[in-house]
Amino acid sequence: MNKHNLAGKLAWCALIAGTVVLQSCGVGTKEIDGELIGVEDREGWLQVEPYGMVTVPGGTFHMGQSDEDVPATQINFNKQVTIGGFYMDDSEITNNEYRQYQVAMDAADTAGIGRLSQEEINIIATKKYLPDTVVWMRDFTYHMGDPLMQYYYMHPAFDDYPVVGVNWKQAKLFCKWRTGFLNKTRANNGEFGMPNFRLPSEAEWEYAARGGRDLSPYPWGGPYIRNTKGCLLANFKPGRGNYYDDGFSYTAPAYSFFANDYGLYDMSGNVSEWCEDAFFEAAFPTVWDMNPTYNKDSEPRKVVRGGSWKDISYYLQTGTRTYEYQDTARSFVGFRCAMIYLGRSSGDEF
Repeated sequence: MNKHNLAGKLAWCALIAGTVVLQSCGVGTKEIDGELIGVEDREGWLQVEPYGMVTVPGGTFHMGQSDEDVPATQINFNKQVTIGGFYMDDSEITNNEYRQYQVAMDAADTAGIGRLSQEEINIIATKKYLPDTVVWMRDFTYHMGDPLMQYYYMHPAFDDYPVVGVNWKQAKLFCKWRTGFLNKTRANNGEFGMPNFRLPSEAEWEYAARGGRDLSPYPWGGPYIRNTKGCLLANFKPGRGNYYDDGFSYTAPAYSFFANDYGLYDMSGNVSEWCEDAFFEAAFPTVWDMNPTYNKDSEPRKVVRGGSWKDISYYLQTGTRTYEYQDTARSFVGFRCAMIYLGRSSGDEF
């Protein structure tokens, strides 16, 4: 190759390289008029994990019974479903956490809570957001519930115990208040609001309870309710008349037992938990297989999951379904909140 040809090729390469550099650096560009480029100067979004919550990555699992359907209910046959990523409280809402909400309601501090239904306005006006402490007397016949009725919610000795005596409607109002409480602060700081706190769907609850252990009957694996040292793995009733074998006659403080693989405590035992769904015996074959939820306002029965301190181990199983009426408070039913994750739900985002 002669010098003339070589010089020409070098000049041509330099021209191409220069053009690439200019384009990559944006040199010579100007505002594009008349083109669809989206709204400019939008601030970015980073969803942070709310305090007291853990991340539950999206995935697929087999929802339904993981062991024999002992009472032959035929209401929880296996079905493979997909769940998007979400956040969930790492423990049940405690008495002291609920008291923060009560203090705000007592002070009529509802800023940011959003639009209220007439029923919710009535709950606030009549102070029916207070836990019903009489449940300790009403739920059991010939039972000395007076001390718990007097002390369980108000005494600091029980601050870290799960709140009970809260019905489904009251739990949902708590979620609405918590959303407003957080987003009021974010708005004052010029930040976008976080998604709503809410009760978990029945499918989300079961998916989270399994902790990534598909077809496992208990959050810790299974099928046993004691570890190798003979210690019970949750707070429940292991035998007739035997409530104290796990160390607690009634409820236990939050975090008293080991968490599952997602970092969630007391998904079995301690207190049962309200879910968002209405209860329907044939819900599993009815709902979709992607983020299923059975909503029906006219159905007063609402799903309760997880079993409690007064239940046998069958009700602690991750696939066991039961219910309570939405306006009924119990001494063995509490709740925890969930929040959807806005973004990719492959699990990599966490």
